[in-house]
Amino acid sequence: MEALMTALTYVLQPYHIGVIFFGTLIGILVGAMPGLSSIMGLSIMMPLTLSLEGNAGILMLLGIFCGAIYGGSIPAILIKTPGTANSAATVLDGYPMATKLGQPGRAIGISTMASTFGGLFSAVMLLWTAPLLSKFALKFGAAEYFALAMFGLSMVTSISSKNVIKGLIGAVIGLMLSTIGINSLTGSPRFTFGSVYLMGGIAMVPTLIALYAFSQGLSNIEDGKKGGEKSNAKLERILPTLADIKTTFPTILRSSVIGTVIGAIPGTGGDIASWVGYNEAKRWSKHPEKFGEGVPEGIAAPEAANNAISGGALIPLLTLGIPGDAGTAVMLSALMMQGVVPGPTLFTDQTGMVYTIIAGLFFANIAMCILGYAAIRGFAKIGNVSNTYLTPIVFVFCVVGTYALNNNILDIFMMMIFGAVAFFLIKCDFPMPPIILGLILGNLAEKNLQRALVISNGSISIFFTRPISLVLIIISVFSLLWPIIHPLLKKKSAEK
Repeated sequence: MEALMTALTYVLQPYHIGVIFFGTLIGILVGAMPGLSSIMGLSIMMPLTLSLEGNAGILMLLGIFCGAIYGGSIPAILIKTPGTANSAATVLDGYPMATKLGQPGRAIGISTMASTFGGLFSAVMLLWTAPLLSKFALKFGAAEYFALAMFGLSMVTSISSKNVIKGLIGAVIGLMLSTIGINSLTGSPRFTFGSVYLMGGIAMVPTLIALYAFSQGLSNIEDGKKGGEKSNAKLERILPTLADIKTTFPTILRSSVIGTVIGAIPGTGGDIASWVGYNEAKRWSKHPEKFGEGVPEGIAAPEAANNAISGGALIPLLTLGIPGDAGTAVMLSALMMQGVVPGPTLFTDQTGMVYTIIAGLFFANIAMCILGYAAIRGFAKIGNVSNTYLTPIVFVFCVVGTYALNNNILDIFMMMIFGAVAFFLIKCDFPMPPIILGLILGNLAEKNLQRALVISNGSISIFFTRPISLVLIIISVFSLLWPIIHPLLKKKSAEK
């Protein structure tokens, strides 16, 4: 308790609070720019953080980490372009609420509330349950990771309720794209056509930008004078109403738990957590058919889940020295440069540092909340920008964001090709989320399927004899069959 109070006293110093606010602001701005990820923001700012005295640099990195996750929801809601992969699911209901319902302020307000709660919840869980959750994460082997990927893919039926067949086709497209590159187990190239560029596989960021941003720009051009949907940014109310809080609180709480648990599993991330959170919100909803039309739960669920990752991902980092996602991998590098060695001994040898990180994470989320609500009116003006100006800006961000990742012009060409293909798929009513989901989970599924079969000498029984794997597979099968079972149950109930 004494160590915790000492850490709070340290973090609450004006200089350190200022550092946290500055880092959070940078993170929000980076996250709000499509193509610029939290990883990029952390990497760019790391040299600056190393020059700061004491633990101020770590506090700034925590601010950037939290701010970037939240910032990705802003363009997702206003211009249908997720700033980061973590916010892709937010598009489904955030953009319709901002445009069709004309409530951009309400959408961002709900996003800010859910993001803050998810982040604070994960910080508290990090404080109280880090050892417990890290032990649970250690139980995940190859079979469990494969089952987790299958569970994620089973969500296609939920996010493609309007046309499950096209959703499944989209997921297959994503899975096929994930197989491009070097086989991680055998080392053999696949579908590279002799190209050195394709040996590294399909890059996530250029693909995400292509499917959501570049294709939207092409749609805006096609719309011509209509310019597509535009948000009516008259922010009559920014703070969520009591009705919104009451409606979304169960969803926010559920998604916060989901995000924290998934974050504690190394190798996962906010993108997976957001889709799982969205799927479970729809599964538990009394009106699942309204999802995709701008329901508050559809915004709150992914935002609470992906922000809860911030604390969850730090659990394996601090307790095991294993980064939970790419963002915490950068954090690991920064900590080691500061002379901090994460691992089982950290909680005994450097207790003060542990509590400083936890306290910093807590106040980074508070800073995110304050800055988020303070700037909502400014953010919402993005939605009122004419497509005459907005479309070129989107294209510029597409090119800059894509190129900035690897400084490779081939990424730009790949982004344009995928963007053009996505445009025609959208015209044919193919949903984009299943493609992203297949691409994200494809590598995870294949890699761990191969490993599990090697461990079991080719026997598939390994997936059914391990409790966690078995439970996840059962849930996945049920999720895939639910669209078939549900109408039959409704028909039977109606006949009675």
